[in-house]
Order: sequence, then structure tokens, then C-alpha cells
Amino acid sequence: MTDTLFDYFTAGELPTPTLPTDEAVALFRESYGLDVDLQSLGSQQDQNFLVRPVGDGEPLGVLKISNPVFSETEIEMQDAAAAAVAKAEPGLRIPEIVNGPRGPMTGWWETSQGRLHARVISFVSGATLTGSGYLAPRVVERLGELAAAVSVALASETHPASGRVLQWDLRHAERVIAEIAATEPDPEVREYCATAAAAALAALAPVVDALPRQLGHFDVTDDNVLRPHGVGTLPDAVIDFGDVIDSWAVGEIAVTVSSVLHHDGATYASTLPAVERRDRRRPLSDDEITALWPLVVLRGVVLVLSGRQQVRLDDANDYASGALDREFEILRRAIAVPIDVATARIRHALGRAGTPAPVWQNASIVPDAVRAVILDARTISPAADEGAWLDDDALERAAQRLLEDGADAVVLPALVPALLGAPSRTPEEPTTVPTAASVWFAVPTTLVLPAAAESRGGEIAVPATGGILRVSSSSAEVPARTRVRVLLTSLDAVEVPDAVRPSDVPGWSAVVGDATRALGLAAPAGAPDDLLERREAVVAEVQEHYYSRPPQIERGWREYLIGVDGRVYLDMVNNVASVGHAHPRIHAAVSRQTRLLNTNSRFHYAAITEYGERLAATLPDELDTVFFVNSGSEAVDLAIRLAMAATGRQDVVAMAEAYHGWTYASDAVSTSIADNPYALETRPEWVHTVDAANAYRGRHRGADAARYAPEAAAKLRALAAEGHAPAAFLSETFYGNAGGVALPDGYLREVYAAVRDLGGLAIADEVQVGFGRLGSWFWGFRQQEVVPDIVAVAKSIGGGFPLGAVITRREIADRYRTQGYFFSSTGGSPVSSVVGSTVLDIIEDEGLQENARVVGAHLKTRLAALGERHPLVGTVHGAGLYLGLEFVRDRETLEPATEETAAICDRLLDLGVIMQPTGDHQNVLKIKPPLCISRESADYFVDMLDRVLTTGF
Repeated sequence: MTDTLFDYFTAGELPTPTLPTDEAVALFRESYGLDVDLQSLGSQQDQNFLVRPVGDGEPLGVLKISNPVFSETEIEMQDAAAAAVAKAEPGLRIPEIVNGPRGPMTGWWETSQGRLHARVISFVSGATLTGSGYLAPRVVERLGELAAAVSVALASETHPASGRVLQWDLRHAERVIAEIAATEPDPEVREYCATAAAAALAALAPVVDALPRQLGHFDVTDDNVLRPHGVGTLPDAVIDFGDVIDSWAVGEIAVTVSSVLHHDGATYASTLPAVERRDRRRPLSDDEITALWPLVVLRGVVLVLSGRQQVRLDDANDYASGALDREFEILRRAIAVPIDVATARIRHALGRAGTPAPVWQNASIVPDAVRAVILDARTISPAADEGAWLDDDALERAAQRLLEDGADAVVLPALVPALLGAPSRTPEEPTTVPTAASVWFAVPTTLVLPAAAESRGGEIAVPATGGILRVSSSSAEVPARTRVRVLLTSLDAVEVPDAVRPSDVPGWSAVVGDATRALGLAAPAGAPDDLLERREAVVAEVQEHYYSRPPQIERGWREYLIGVDGRVYLDMVNNVASVGHAHPRIHAAVSRQTRLLNTNSRFHYAAITEYGERLAATLPDELDTVFFVNSGSEAVDLAIRLAMAATGRQDVVAMAEAYHGWTYASDAVSTSIADNPYALETRPEWVHTVDAANAYRGRHRGADAARYAPEAAAKLRALAAEGHAPAAFLSETFYGNAGGVALPDGYLREVYAAVRDLGGLAIADEVQVGFGRLGSWFWGFRQQEVVPDIVAVAKSIGGGFPLGAVITRREIADRYRTQGYFFSSTGGSPVSSVVGSTVLDIIEDEGLQENARVVGAHLKTRLAALGERHPLVGTVHGAGLYLGLEFVRDRETLEPATEETAAICDRLLDLGVIMQPTGDHQNVLKIKPPLCISRESADYFVDMLDRVLTTGF
């Protein structure tokens, strides 16, 4: 140990102390009077042990044996900085020196490796963010908050040792990089790092002298924060004050955000929540914003080079060698976009003025006589109809079609999201925004170029305000029907990709301008930014939407939903669009019928009769009479009223924890507390419940589930004995609200028999599971080998169109007259009926029930396999394409993993999958995609779910 402050540039090699554990145990006993067990912990430059009393009790603390190159003054500074943060931020957990039987456990040890300083700091429980798992935005934001809190706490602190020189001090990054690079044996690594460092240093140079300095931690990273054990906790502890120095204040947040970059799915934009949070707590100056991303890049270069050097010096240092891959990933992602782009994106996120984009202020380079038209490649464009966007050459074909239709020229605007040619399944946000405008001419055309235009490197460069207009042609003579790209940028063309992610546009807009103007046209207006706020202002709050910040969906196709930004999502939750989104046969049927007739159902027309016959034909012969309505809620409501009218009774028995609708009667029999937290307290007297027949988490489980049916039958008989003989027993035929849980074998047979013996009727709610979704059965009641008296159905039968139906026997239907007449204006209207018939045609012609059986079985097998690797998976419910994946924290107690399920759904959205939770505990994924889903899409869903369960949520 030295009395001189550490100077990295004169210290030479920095090998970690390697005191044998047995020796450390003996010295601990000798120095502090305690017998302990020591467990080695990783560190790059010190030697750390977890300290426990002999016998494996609660940890006493962490033994830190300091690297001998550091002076006692520097160690005191570390402890003083920790104490200052602890005092300023009492809500944070900060390690401190632990007192033992002989006082504070800190001092000098005479060891086999010389004189070493050892101290025991308090053990801070919890888990670090170590590793490369996923960090949710709220966690990243918390990292920024911790960096800001430490920075504020230390802003006014000083210490005599603060002037020491560490390799991690970004003020010295240029010299550190130069010295380590000289020892790097891999020329490719040297070149890669040199290029990155040169760009960062150039961007940093103009503001270096203006950056404020202070004492700081400068290592508030994923490795050095801890969060309490539990679900959804946020870091509340900062450890390892070993890098405390006086340096640029902005370096604190630069180091923090760099540690985010290696985590699963992270990009430079993933760090923005941390930067925003730091700025709110302690505003960044304009110069600091300019410096931030260059410092992140320099941090990445230093990490890569120093990590590789440390492994060369100490190949037994598992901590250093284990970090190599993630350190290189930090650098790779830090330079994935130009520094100017990252900085502009940060400015935009912080609401600060950015650099003006290049502007074209000259005349059009397209001849005046040329009549150009815009190629609309957006999500809402007719050119994307019927899945045309899926073709790789969709954009080119659309342009050529417009030329064939008579356009002199076709222009694809720059900086407008394009769906044509976009990928269908992507775990990352795809690059759908072209940076350049493109033009196709019908005949060979000579561009009108200013005198300053130059031809170089296979392109034409034209000076513009703030940049260069780059035309991808070697001459002004452009051949016919050939795509020419026109890019307006302040960067070299090689630095600008053909397309960028929509969320990155605010960054790229600082260096890429709208080249569409150079072609004499204006780009179409983008989607309004305030649409969600407007929706929430005008639509009732209780009419909720999925997700807190949902994507704006404006197109669907088969099993896909598509946002206005060109992002394609896999829809795994939508049993409304049963035969697939935007089915062309439904469109054609609606289009044709609306040109003929659409009126209320009291008129006489063929469609209602033909559809009624076809619908009844799918059911047992005795169910021969149809009522048409508009929704599942109306269908269940009408089914209940039919039963009451037919029996002259008012009481209805329903299965608990189910959801049946929102009308008065359908809501009354809905007792799911997930849909209505007050359902059990507000149920009217005429509604009675039997236990949810859930063999997985209900009152009776496994083989004991056979007890549900006789208990339900006994409940029916008891009600009758009390003077409340039921008009009906109502339940779903597959327990949909719980995630497609199959009822115990024979359940409906016994309960239906019991209610009928008492003079009541059996109502089957098939709204969720009917119409082939179960694969092996067209109707859910078929699985139970029963025939209900009344069937209520909706959702799937309309393929996204508002259509519902109630089917019963003629004598039951006739009894409705006691309630007056029945009339639904649009239920069974010509258009509704034609849609219903078309849906039946599609299911039959396209083999969708068989697809549900085959793809559903494959999907269920793959989901079940997840349970072999991920303890959170409890079980897989359901059949066909009505499945439920239930998450539990403990497979014995079945404690619901409610928070985890919500977080999983949010992470799946990031990975391009639409999914939502269901069940009273909201811990089940309700998996009910369009019946046309492909095996490949099912596999993608499971792959993404596996990724989420593996890397975190």
C-alpha cells in the first residue's frame, strides 16, 4: 500500500489481489476476533469476499481487500463519499463500515502478498442487474434516478484524494485508449476502437472546456445497484464506491447509460428513460447534452480495451473474462448510429431544440413537364390491401403499376413510414422509414440540375442548405422505369442507411432532410401525435384500450395487426376476427350487399333465412330456431330472458368467476372479479352461483374435480327446495375467462340433467369457444357430449362484424311471446346475414377448424415444453386455438404470478406480439388468435415467449 495518489499512467499493471481464502479467514479472526466463512466474489481490481458466521448464518458484510496500488487516503475518500450519499439520500441503501467486537472492521493486514488494506462493509441484500437480461423502461429510468441522486449528493463534496487518475475517468479517455490500444494484439479490434474513439473525440472537442466537474461515483451501473428480492422491485441501493474521483459531472450518467446497452434488445434509445430522469432531477446543460453520447462511446472503447488487457494480465480473473462479450456489445450498440443522431434523439426526448435538418430550397430537379404522383406506401395505402405488402418486391410493383396507369413519374416520399415490403414477424422495431425519396420515370428523363452539381463516385452531389442532395445516378440522364434514390443529408452517404426505425426519426431528422421537395412534391402528413389523448378525452374512461401507450393499429391481415409506423404485430388474442383480419371474401360480400340492400330485419329478404338455415344446420336437429342480435352480451341476455319466459321463473344459476357480457342480465350472471371487482357484492338476488369447475386451481383439483358436478347438482336441488327453482343453468362450455379450462368430464351431462329434472333449461355460452375454435369440436358442448336447450354465440360468427345469435328449440322460442315481441334492428340485417354465411363458407372452404386442431395441438405442445425450462409456467389449458398459459410463482401453492403476467404481455408487445392476461388473478395468457394462424406464426409466438421468460420482463 502506498501513500501516493494513484495515477493510472504511472502505476503499470493492476493485478487483482489473490489472497488465499484460508489465509483471509485466519487474518479475519486475528484482526476482528470473529470466526467466519468467506465466499469469493468477483471484482476487476480488488478482492472481495462475502462474510458469513461459521455455520452459514446471515451475511455479516463484504470483505474488501483493496488493490495495493491505492492509498489509504483514497480508501477513506470512498468511505466518505458513501457516507455523504447515505446522509443526503436516506431512502437509498448504501454500504458502510461494519462494527465488530473490537470496533470498526477496517485496517491493515500483513499478508503473504504484502501489506494490504482490508475492511468489512455492510452487506446490502438484493439482486444486481448483472448479466444481459432485459431491463424494462421503468428500471432504466430508475438507474437514471440513482445516478442523479448520487451526483446531487456529491456535488458539493471535496476530498484531497479526488485528483487521483483512474483509467475510468473519461477526461483521460483519449490517453487511456492510446496506451492500451498499443498493447492490443488484434488489429481488427484496434481499428474498430480507434475509429469509434476518433468520432467521439471529434464530437466532444468543442465542449470539453465548458463541462462542469465534481466529485462523483462514476460507476452507478447495472453491476453496482441492487433491488430488493421480489416481483417488480426497483433498485434502491448503490454499492462499490471504488471509482470515486473528481471528473465531468455528465460522466456519471454516461457511465450509467452505457451499462444499459448490453442488455437484451437494448439500443441507444433504450437509455432515454435514464437520461430523461437525470435531466428532471438535475438538468443537463446544452454542452453536457452534446458531450453525453461521445462519452458513452468512449466508455465503451475503454471497457473493451481495458477488459481485454485485464484478461491478458490475469487470465484467472473470471469476473473480467466473463465481461468481455457484454463490454464489446456496449461499444457495438453505442456506435450503431452516428453520434449526431444519438445526440439529436436525446435532445428531442428532453424537449430541447435540436440542430436544423438540411433543407432543399432550390427548384425541383424533375422537369416541369413531368407529371409526378406520390406512391403511397403507408399502412393505410390501397397498395397494401390483401396482403400485398408481404411481397419483397411490393414497393417496386406498386411503382411500376402507377407508371402503367399513366403517371409520368412516381415518387416515394422520404421520411414517411412504408408498409410495402415490411417484414411480418420481427422481435425488434423494423426499419420502415426510408431516408431518401425515390423516383421512377415512365420514359428516359434528364434531371434539371444546378450548375454546382457534381458527379462523383457513381452519384450526383448537389449543394443544399445544411447538407448535400445525393442522387443515385452517375449522370443526369435517368433511364425509364428505374428507381433513383435522392438523399438529402449532412453526413456521408455511407453513414445513412436506406431506412431507419420510426422511433429513430427524431434523431435522424437532424442529419437527414426531406428530399421529396427536390422532386417537386410534398410528402403526405404523418399520423397525429395527440390521437390517444383525444381518444381518452372523448371516449368514456371505462371503455378501456389495451396497453398504457398502445400502438396505433390501422390495418389487419390474416393473423397480423399493423401500426401506422409500418410495424407488423402478431395478433394472438383476437377471436373476434375469427377467419383472419381483412378477409377479402368478407369485404366482397359486404361491398356487394351494401350496393343491394341493408335494412332492418323486419323486411322479407333471402339472406336472413339462408343464414338462419345454415347456422341451425351446424347444431343438433332439435336446436332449430334462431334469434339474431349484434353481440355476445345481447345473445346471453336474450338467452336468459328466453329461459325465464319459457319456465315462468326468475332464478338463474351460473358458474362463478365467469364473464358473460355487459347488459343488465348478462352482467348480472358475470361474477369475474377481474372484469368487475364488485361483481360478487352487486349480484342481484335472482342470480346464484356454483363453484368454478377449475380442475387446476379451483376448490377441487386433479381427480377431485369430479366432485364439482354432484355439488352443483345438489346446489340446484337445494335452491328449488328453498323456493328458488332455477329457470336455467348457464355456463361456458369451456371455461373461457380462466383461459380455456376444460370442464371435468361429464360435468355438463350431470348438471344439465339436474336442472332439467327441476324444470329448468340449460344455456350454453359459446361466445368465446364456438365455431370451430376448439379444433376437434365445432361447438364446445360437443366435447361434453351434451345438447343444451339454448345456445348463445357471437364474436367468431361475424368475423369481426357485429353479429350474434341465440339458437333454441321452437317451443322455447314461442314462449318468448309472454315477454312481448322481439326485434333487433340490425341483428340479422341483410349485411349481417351475408357476413355470417360468408364466415361459414370460409371456415369450411379454408379448413379453418382443422387448422385450429393441427396448429393448436402444435402450439399447445410447444407451450407445455416451456414449463420444462421455466418454473413460472404452471400449466397449459384449453384445446385447438383457445388456449391459456397460466403463470404461477409456486407450482405447489399456485400463487398467481399476476404482476409477472402483465409485464410479460408488455414485453411481448415490444417483440411484436399482441397478448393480454385473463382470469380472476390476471395470470393467464389468453391465447385465441385468428383461426387462420400459420404454424410459423405459432412458433414465433412461443419463441418470443421463451425469450421473455429467459431474458426477463
